[in-house]
Amino acid sequence: MLVRDAMSTVVLTIGPAHTLRQAAALMSARRVGAAVVLDPDAGGVGILTERDILNSVGLGQSPDAERTQDHTTNDVVFASPAWTLEEAAAAMAHGGFRHLIVLDRGEPVGIVSVRDIIRCWAPLRQQVPA
Repeated sequence: MLVRDAMSTVVLTIGPAHTLRQAAALMSARRVGAAVVLDPDAGGVGILTERDILNSVGLGQSPDAERTQDHTTNDVVFASPAWTLEEAAAAMAHGGFRHLIVLDRGEPVGIVSVRDIIRCWAPLRQQVPA
């Protein structure tokens, strides 16, 4: 099975000037654990995850004052829609993260998460006789 079969094609994109509270509200409303941060000035694509927000709040920082640009991971590992789920899982395990932005021709077309991979693998595992 390929990343394109598992990924979510509904991608939440936010800007670097959003507050962490705004980002959290948007992520909660869409029921996603990560947002793609597009920074036209920096010319890059980053990712903000629920863990990034949690770490900031845990440090006592104000979610109303903190901006996503200061908590975004910019050194991102990207997946291709043609990757196998095994390749995506290996990249996540190696990097210690739970989400991969999926790029096609340099544009974000989806996000694949550990949960997406498990969702695809679980029915396959149930079919294997014990």
